[in-house]
Amino acid sequence: MEMEIEKGDLGLGLAVEKHVKYILSVEKRKDDFVSLVMEHLRLNGAYWGLTTLDLLGKIHAVDVDEVVSWIMACQHESGGFGGNIGHDPHMLYTLSAVQVLALFDKIHILDIDKVTDYIIKLQNEDGSFSGDMCGEVDTRFSYIAICCLSLLRRLDSINVEKAVDYIVSCKNINGGFGCTPGGESHAGSYVFLKAPLPSIFMILGDGLRVEQAGLLYYKRLNCSTIAVFCCVGALAMTGSLDKVDKDLLGWRLCERQVKSRGLNGRPEKLPDVCYSWWVLSSLIMIDRVHWIDTEKLIKFILDCQDTENGGISDRPDDAVDVFHTYFGVAGLSLLKYPRVKPIDPAYALPTDVVNRIFFNRILYYYFFNSADDDH
Repeated sequence: MEMEIEKGDLGLGLAVEKHVKYILSVEKRKDDFVSLVMEHLRLNGAYWGLTTLDLLGKIHAVDVDEVVSWIMACQHESGGFGGNIGHDPHMLYTLSAVQVLALFDKIHILDIDKVTDYIIKLQNEDGSFSGDMCGEVDTRFSYIAICCLSLLRRLDSINVEKAVDYIVSCKNINGGFGCTPGGESHAGSYVFLKAPLPSIFMILGDGLRVEQAGLLYYKRLNCSTIAVFCCVGALAMTGSLDKVDKDLLGWRLCERQVKSRGLNGRPEKLPDVCYSWWVLSSLIMIDRVHWIDTEKLIKFILDCQDTENGGISDRPDDAVDVFHTYFGVAGLSLLKYPRVKPIDPAYALPTDVVNRIFFNRILYYYFFNSADDDH
């Protein structure tokens, strides 16, 4: 849906410079207590913060060589990446590593065969994927495997047909998807929910412990934390969106908009800025975004800003964090908000980054194939 948005139409505009300053300040706080406790999850936070900077046109405010060097130091001999140097590899961190390298146009420095082999070995006989050697199966990992291999141009290295069939087997009668066959449908996933640069988030069992501004509180996750986003995104990347009942799923997703203008993840829950990504991206991929009030959603996201110190929170007047700052800005990007670069709803990367990976490869083959024909 095309929209022309003026700041005056929606009240308070996006505090771009404040948000950039906030993210850069968070990155520098590497020695505080929370950061030290959660340093094993730092790679995922780098993805949130750096992607936000790129969407705001400020990616080169960081030292690219320093970031890339650190990321490569997080790679395990197996080919996968850990959340920080010296930590065990996992699909979650491997995706973040590939995404951040894509932001900097540095995928070529990877040993692509080695990373590909790591992911291939995690596909199971039924087409599903495990997150690591421990064997946990979840459609989050299906999305991650497909996204990583697609960005690496190695998607044909896995059994794509079985991967798609497994995802489809997780579809429920309400049009949504579960993390495993028969699992609860949920509009959002914590596929990226690890820890921001100062390591704010800690996953504990079936819930999330968050420490912000001296306040420790507990935010319970659903027993099924897989997102519709993960399954729809994976199906989109494999050209299999025909497997989705778009009207049924679209109706379920549009019902996630509440009276306070924001979106929630399931009925009777409070709205949360992060669903401005999870729900909205899925609606865009199935071409049903016009079923929600996008202007009201923009207003909700903008109301969640800290206009003095930067950052975006889950709801108005709550404490900000990098996680919600990223998904708030990403949501505004999907809504074509001024001064925010467009983002790809499936790859969760700026569209110019995705186009550079795929379009440049097409040009490369066209150029050399044409040269061969001339001879």
